[in-house]
Amino acid sequence: MPEWVGCTPIRGERTSGRKAHFIFERWFPSLSEASVVERMAADLTTIRAIAGRVAATHGVEVVEVELWGGGKARTLRITLDKPEGITHEDCATVSREVSAILDVEDAVSGASYTFEVSSPGLDRKLLKAADYRRFTGSRVKLMTYEPVNGNRHFEGRLESFKDGRLVLELLGKNKKKPKPGHANPADQGRKIEIDLANVEKANLVPEI
Repeated sequence: MPEWVGCTPIRGERTSGRKAHFIFERWFPSLSEASVVERMAADLTTIRAIAGRVAATHGVEVVEVELWGGGKARTLRITLDKPEGITHEDCATVSREVSAILDVEDAVSGASYTFEVSSPGLDRKLLKAADYRRFTGSRVKLMTYEPVNGNRHFEGRLESFKDGRLVLELLGKNKKKPKPGHANPADQGRKIEIDLANVEKANLVPEI
């Protein structure tokens, strides 16, 4: 069974996760890079399914599942959330149940790894359509795959999200000349439509 230790708060946020250290060794034959990527993708699919089932029974949402690193330096991180805010008890409960199932089902191939469960933080990522609907009205920062009006980097108020398209009211942060590919501060207040399929990454911008 894993050894449980408390997480350290980051950027003044409340503690909302636990870490589990799995101390077991396994030997695997040498694999090609492509095989390793395929194996990790298969592991993630299984882990997401397990975490999703456990989270649903406790009324919380799995925001993201990440697995990175190699050898003994791998980390598995599951991020949880719920409308009223995730608690330390939520993370601890899901941590215990998910880790037990992962261990029994041998769901994470390879050697030892670090397992973390935490809240998404104030700058949580927006990863799916439901996130954009939930956080309509919030300030967001995003980057697109393809340029929109000559830019790929935007920050503004998420005014609406419908039929796979979001409307962003641009916010100018300063009057300096913008970097190439960034929205011009002079565009503050202008509205722009972006296809969700064109969003490479997006996150909330904390407003304190």
